[in-house]
This record gives sequence, C-alpha cells and structure tokens, in this order.
Amino acid sequence: MGTKAKKLSLGTAKYIFLVFFVLISVGPMIWVFLSSFKTYAEINSSALSLPSSFSPKNYVDAVHYAPIGKYFLNSVLIVGTSVVVTVALVAMCSYVTARFKFKFKPVLVLMISASLMLPAQAISQPLFAIFKSLHLYDTKLGLIIVYSAMGIPMSFFVMTSYFQTISTALEESAYIDGASFIQTFWHIILPLARPGLATVAMLQFINTWNEFYFALMLTSGDTARTVPIALNYYMGTFANNYSALFAAVVITVLPTIAVFIVLQRQVMESLTAGAVKG
Repeated sequence: MGTKAKKLSLGTAKYIFLVFFVLISVGPMIWVFLSSFKTYAEINSSALSLPSSFSPKNYVDAVHYAPIGKYFLNSVLIVGTSVVVTVALVAMCSYVTARFKFKFKPVLVLMISASLMLPAQAISQPLFAIFKSLHLYDTKLGLIIVYSAMGIPMSFFVMTSYFQTISTALEESAYIDGASFIQTFWHIILPLARPGLATVAMLQFINTWNEFYFALMLTSGDTARTVPIALNYYMGTFANNYSALFAAVVITVLPTIAVFIVLQRQVMESLTAGAVKG
C-alpha cells in the first residue's frame, strides 16, 4: 500500500509539474490572443477578463496604424529565401565535413565554431560600412545575405551530427551499383536527412522571423523592413493603443506557430535520431 501511495504521489507531482510549465508556456499566448479582441477600456479595467465580443476591429486597426501588411510580405520573402539558402549550403557543407577527411577540415570547423561566439554588436560597424559601399543597405538582398550567414554556424553542427547517424553502408551500396557522388547525395542521403533539414529550416525561420537588431540597423525605410520593426510603431507613436498592439503581436507570432505545427513530426524524428542506433 505504501508503494502504491508513493507511486500515485509521484505521478500526481509529475503531472502537476508538467501542467505548471504548460501554463507558463501557453498562458501568455492565450492572454495576448484574448486581449487582441478587447477594447482599450476592457484592457484597463481587467487584464484577465474575457473580451465582450470577438470583433476583428483591432486587427483592422493594426493594419491601418502601421504598414504591417507590407512588412509581413517583406518578412515572407526575406526569411523564406534565407531559409532556402541556409538549408542548401549547410546540407552540402555539413555532409562533406561529416563524411570526408581533408586538409583544412579542423580549421574550417574551428572558424565556424568561432563565429558562434561572435556577438552581433561586434560586427555591426564593419557590416554597416560594407553594405553601404556595396549598395546593399536598405535592400532585401542585404538582409537575406545577413540572415543566411547568421544561420549557417548552428545549422552546420546540427546537420553534421545528423549525417553522422546515417549509415555509410547505404552510400557504399549506391557506389557499387554505379551511382555518382551527386546521385548518391541527391537520391539517397537527402531523403534520409529530411528530419534534420526540417529542424534546420524551422530554427532558421524562427530566428530570422523574430530578428530585430539587423532588420533595424540595415534598413531605413519601408522597402526591406520586416514584421518585428512594425511592432516598434505601436511601442512609439501608438504606445497607448494596446488593442492594436496585441493584434499585431498575434499576426507576428502566428507564422512561427504554423511552421512548427507543419514540421513538428520531422523535428521530433530528428531529435530522436540515433537514440536506438546500434
């Protein structure tokens, strides 16, 4: 009886612990979503009350007060392109690093590792000067280059580790059957690496979609600015319009949630890859 009571108490504590962290994670998102339908008076009267109606007025105001629609399209183009570029470059580079030994391999890995320790502020001035001289300042191409470069170091190590979990026997069999290196990589390795590539794509999307520092520093107008900059409008000129601010936050966060929902199965496969290997 004592053992059963102990197991019951441990199980109850475990679920209380899990519920607590779920509430901490999901609670703020639910609160922002509900607040996006409240009026200014309702937000001031009670922060935890439910909205009197679910009118889309605040979302209309959010689009009206700031160019969030234009910035949203900029984000889709810039972030989407940077994800494609990062995944393509990392897939090739990390595969070669994981499978082959070459002369400057330690130096390459060391340089990529060192770039992880370099803060963004340390490269701000030279990056700004280079972009000005190359006429990349305030352009979508400039942000795509920066975001792609920022995503390569972490993605490189994620994919290198994942490629090492794939058996080399598959490649050897393909070579024996007459497949070339490119054919083996394209038809054998890449399909097996989809969970790892999905993880890299998701991390790159989330990091660049929410990136604020370079999006502000390397842009000056509406041509290339992204969604996080749009939120700055509500914190400045429209600082008292919390209703529109909450609506804008929901619009900003929804794409990252949607991407995770779409890629969650592949991400889970990537996280458990190699767990039962051997």
